[in-house]
Amino acid sequence: MEKVLDLLSLVANEKGLDFDEVKEAFKRSIIKTAKKVLGDIDVEVDIENGELKIYQIFEVRNDDVALEEPEKYFYLDEAREFDPNAQIGDKLKVELDLGKLGRSGAMALQREFEREITRLLENEIYRKLISKLNTIVSGEVVKVDSEENTWVELEGVKGVLPMRNRIKGEKFEVGDVMKALLKYVHFDTNRGITIELSRTNPKFLEKLIESAVPEVRDGIIKIHTSARIPGVRSKVAVSSLNPKVEPIGTIIGKNGVRINSVSNELNGENIDVIEYSPKPEIFIARALSPAIVKNVQVDEDKALAVVEVDPDQKAKAIGKNGINITLAGMLTKYKIELKDAEEKSKDTSKLENLFKI
Repeated sequence: MEKVLDLLSLVANEKGLDFDEVKEAFKRSIIKTAKKVLGDIDVEVDIENGELKIYQIFEVRNDDVALEEPEKYFYLDEAREFDPNAQIGDKLKVELDLGKLGRSGAMALQREFEREITRLLENEIYRKLISKLNTIVSGEVVKVDSEENTWVELEGVKGVLPMRNRIKGEKFEVGDVMKALLKYVHFDTNRGITIELSRTNPKFLEKLIESAVPEVRDGIIKIHTSARIPGVRSKVAVSSLNPKVEPIGTIIGKNGVRINSVSNELNGENIDVIEYSPKPEIFIARALSPAIVKNVQVDEDKALAVVEVDPDQKAKAIGKNGINITLAGMLTKYKIELKDAEEKSKDTSKLENLFKI
């Protein structure tokens, strides 16, 4: 079998694989096939100068074991036919003729090599996908099953958007092009690559904003955290690293064009953009917008915030079906309790101090 290296190089180029990995895969295929066809033997494979050399390994013994397992052992006198200096305990390499494998063995070798190449391709795809975890991927919908799970063609493999990761109210059909967050990738030698996508993960919202806003991509504006009730409403906390760039207006864009493009991708989800503050009292007050907050008292150990609002602001703070206060709690990681503000006094120092940065 001459010019083996040329043949393996052709396979590597056609499949976009590393040549050394293809060569090792071919070696493994020969060893596995030889063991299947000839029994539990020790095999070594060398590929040099484009020529294939296969060796069967024998251990030199001088007892009955050599008689019982002739495929593994040589008697000393047999060994010295190959190497006059052979001693008991030595291991000898004897070239193995591939013809011994027969036609069925040749076909088995072909199948084994094809399996090895498939594994290499899967590994290559897996490496590429792992590098894209928590980023946006897109692909064509190829199937929607009876449980409303949506299957998408990605990088030569299929990913699935489970129904639980789909925004409420949206539907996909075969042929649609869909964007989603690459949430999970797992490789199993038996089942292949498992890919889970998500359109409900807060990271999907953040990556959509990053895609729509160059200042976020360039690191001028930072997204600190986000919270979502998918398809209904979300809140995003941002700050600017450049005092000349106003973060909220920049993300919203002129006439809301930037934030609207993100909202449209999320099935009309309303997106509140607020300015982040490292001071929890200020951050919580901003997170409860559009409600106007009178005062915030924080217990950091208990992750509890008691927020004072005027009676006419309480409904805004809570929001329809409790959505606003729920999102504010998710965003700030605090449990928020509302209380009616005390009667207005002449001393407004607490309120003024609250918003001092």
